[in-house]
Amino acid sequence: MRDKKIVKLYALALIFYSGLSPATDNWSVQKQLKLPDWLTLKIDHRTRYEGYSNAFKAGKSGGDQVIALRTRVFIGLKYDNLQIGAEFIDSRITLDGSNTPINTSLINQTDLLQAYLAWQSSDFLNSSLNFSVKAGRQTMDFGSRRLIARNRFRNTINNFTGFDTTLSQGGWQWRNFVVLPVSRLPNDKASLLAERTEFDQEDFERIFTGTFLSVKNLPLGSKGELYLYYLSEDDTKETRTKNRKLFTPGFRWVKAAKPNQFDFEMEAVLQTGSSHASSAGTDVQRLNHFAYFGHMALGYSFDAPWKPQLMFQYDYASGDKDPTDNKNNRFETLYGARRFEFGPTSIWGAFARANINSPGIRLKFKPHKSITGFLAHRAYWLSENKDSWVGAGIRDKTGNSGSYIGQQMEIRLRWQAIPKTLQFESGWAHLFKGSFAKNAPNAPSNKNDADYFYFQTSIHI
Repeated sequence: MRDKKIVKLYALALIFYSGLSPATDNWSVQKQLKLPDWLTLKIDHRTRYEGYSNAFKAGKSGGDQVIALRTRVFIGLKYDNLQIGAEFIDSRITLDGSNTPINTSLINQTDLLQAYLAWQSSDFLNSSLNFSVKAGRQTMDFGSRRLIARNRFRNTINNFTGFDTTLSQGGWQWRNFVVLPVSRLPNDKASLLAERTEFDQEDFERIFTGTFLSVKNLPLGSKGELYLYYLSEDDTKETRTKNRKLFTPGFRWVKAAKPNQFDFEMEAVLQTGSSHASSAGTDVQRLNHFAYFGHMALGYSFDAPWKPQLMFQYDYASGDKDPTDNKNNRFETLYGARRFEFGPTSIWGAFARANINSPGIRLKFKPHKSITGFLAHRAYWLSENKDSWVGAGIRDKTGNSGSYIGQQMEIRLRWQAIPKTLQFESGWAHLFKGSFAKNAPNAPSNKNDADYFYFQTSIHI
């Protein structure tokens, strides 16, 4: 019954879209309804089919497939320097099977993603400084998006309730925030399968705060970022956590890609504080937490047909050295995104920014003004043999299974069929299983390589 209802909703959406006037590059519901400048209305819908063969995650066998649907509606009001914004989201799935992860990374039905009040000034207190403040429920992107991100590929999106302020002038920007992470509810499998709806909520048991400084016009045409985040969380009635109390300082130095030039990126992050090894209710042991992460990339953009950019990448995220030493050395990516570096997430999600040692190469290209794509290849080792392959939930606490997870090859193509209105995207990933993926104690018995494929359509009106 649940699948039939979703199919009907999607069919109605297609009928609605097909009945609209012929789309153009500038088509939008805003213009079609002739809404005034002070009122903004945006609607977008994404449908993605995805599936994989030969499970690689602990406790799984066979393959999986799913159709993931996500609809968002944004309404904005603006008067002078004041803005009010509200965004609604509906994320759900169909065609799921026994291997499908029924959780809030895929499902968040009929909820409020954003509801905020924002104010900005270009001459704050007659100081010639630009100042803005946003208060309420909101989504956030910071820097590289490795630690704080508004999710793009994932079917649900991180959001927070609180304050985000920005002060800037010329070549620098300084942001500060104090927010409560929002829990997506319901978050138990039985309620999600029964399609129960419950408003997401924030709790004062979880507080996330930080400061972020960005400076442009550095040597070599680069920019730099310096930041410090602090997360304090405890279990709530609805949500189990790792009880993390983490300070996360870091910096990033980056030069954007330009034709016939080298580009680069370096980011280094430390983490210190305390945490539990898991979010299980039975895990009550507080561990001293010390972890670190590093990213390096060097690229070159060719002034040639298809605008190719060749990039060499390297990522290292620390893992837990010893499961018995009352310490936790596994890096926590906080509220960051990972699809843009480690491949598709959703029902795949083979690799995360935790306990990995991974060099890689990526080739981006643009064969047409409306088509972009990339080819990527990465090799993966555990940074600590005794810790988990986090993306698969596989672990050998003895360390005897080695560290070589394997390699992942990936391709993605994206076509802007109608710019800013209709987009098609497809991708494929192949996991070459290494010795750890094949021989660790709780690895799937099927040692064959795994393939993942997706195709999605996005409509923005």
